[in-house]
Amino acid sequence: MIFSVIANALTILIGFVVQKVFLSVLGTEYLGVNSLYNNIISMLAIADLGIGTAIVYNLYSPIAHKNVEKIKSLMRFYRNTYRFIALIIFLIGLLVMPFLPIIVGHTTISQFELSVLFLLFLIDTVVSYLLSYKRSLLYADQKIYITSIVHLGYLVIMNTLLVMSLLLTANFYLFLIIKIVMRFLENLVISVIANKKYPYLKETNVKKIQKRTVNDIILKVKGLIFHKLGSFFVLGTDNIIISMFLGVAVVGLYNNYYLVIYALTTLIGQGFTSFTASVGNLLTTESKEKSYEVFKRIRFLNFWVSAYTATSVLTVMESFISGWYGSEYLLSTTVLIMIVLNYYLTVMRYNISIFKEAAGIFHEDRYIPILESFINIVASLIFLKFFGLAGVFMGTIMSSLLLHLYSYPKYVFKPLFNQRRKDYFQAIVKYFAIFVVVAILTYGVCSLITISNMFLKVVVNIVISLLIPNFIYFILFRHDEEFIYFKNLYKKIKNKKLKKEF
Repeated sequence: MIFSVIANALTILIGFVVQKVFLSVLGTEYLGVNSLYNNIISMLAIADLGIGTAIVYNLYSPIAHKNVEKIKSLMRFYRNTYRFIALIIFLIGLLVMPFLPIIVGHTTISQFELSVLFLLFLIDTVVSYLLSYKRSLLYADQKIYITSIVHLGYLVIMNTLLVMSLLLTANFYLFLIIKIVMRFLENLVISVIANKKYPYLKETNVKKIQKRTVNDIILKVKGLIFHKLGSFFVLGTDNIIISMFLGVAVVGLYNNYYLVIYALTTLIGQGFTSFTASVGNLLTTESKEKSYEVFKRIRFLNFWVSAYTATSVLTVMESFISGWYGSEYLLSTTVLIMIVLNYYLTVMRYNISIFKEAAGIFHEDRYIPILESFINIVASLIFLKFFGLAGVFMGTIMSSLLLHLYSYPKYVFKPLFNQRRKDYFQAIVKYFAIFVVVAILTYGVCSLITISNMFLKVVVNIVISLLIPNFIYFILFRHDEEFIYFKNLYKKIKNKKLKKEF
């Protein structure tokens, strides 16, 4: 978790610099195209059908029992499957290209240029499937810190080259070619590391994967197909709807906000996702009572992190956008509030999602993502008509409530922990109410302070959002078992460090 958080924190800082240079050199319209194409590509990634997730789940047991032959069989199956998927994605991408003018909407960029740019995005995605399957073994073996270190090096080198290419050539094509080359090199380095750490991956005497294992993967993939579709339509269609109805330039404006949101969700998501392998081990070796105890601790940590960061986004975002990009790139406060609420609900998924994934609960709730997607698209289009850009995020918020209020308590909470759903609802309502009150209070304090210098305003708002929420949370939760656990854990780690230094 520590390595993941550090790597992604640096990614955020680098991303802001690249975004600033990109916007200054190529403008809002190309920024909108860049963001929109990333969303379309994420849709094509549905073609992997969640096979990677299903295989990682099947790796937990053979890794724990050091069953090398089964690991080899799974990895060979994974490699062959991903090569086939890469081909499918490329072919589907070619079929999408004729419809790009309709998807992009109003723009001054030529159709030929839109097609060439999309082709480069498509190649980048296809390259990401080559050699990347070996990451899964490091991930399942609780060694995600290795990939985090490699990814950090990749980001620093790639983004340095990207900034230089923009400043020297202002060429979007070169920008994308650099990304493709660096993506391939990153996967190659991880592949080499995996081969050294697990030499048996290079062995050719690999047994055919057992039919029982294949059947288990197929069963989980059947459920994951719906989850993949749901994830895209809920998290990936906002830019497409905005582009089609409001224009690609508005996508560019929103992308400045989205960069912050995406950076935070990725940063926090990587931290909590790193628990998944450990939770998988927990669920197979411990009782429901012990699992529930750990769940409550992770949920408490998830709340503190998501509520604090959401409050910080609410209080700092406007001054940051004005100071870094310019006041002409600001969206309305109503849009910001919707973005923050959507962010909070998204990040608060992590605590229960890691238990869901670790337990392999993919088939049971397979139809929920389809219903969630339907609600998201229909509600976004309806609210868009009445509330404009803010309405798009209102629709996403409505669809997220289906998970928090129905799917998670029914398919994850009750089966895994055998606890009352009433306890689940009480916890999420309590946490949400505290978040809203603290966020309003913090935003109100920041609004009372008038500073003309936007960079100084950003610093002041950051300090206020650091002090007020965390102080209130400390006062409210200092006697709770979950808080005491983390306080003692911190003391334990600190004492070990001091002893080691001594």
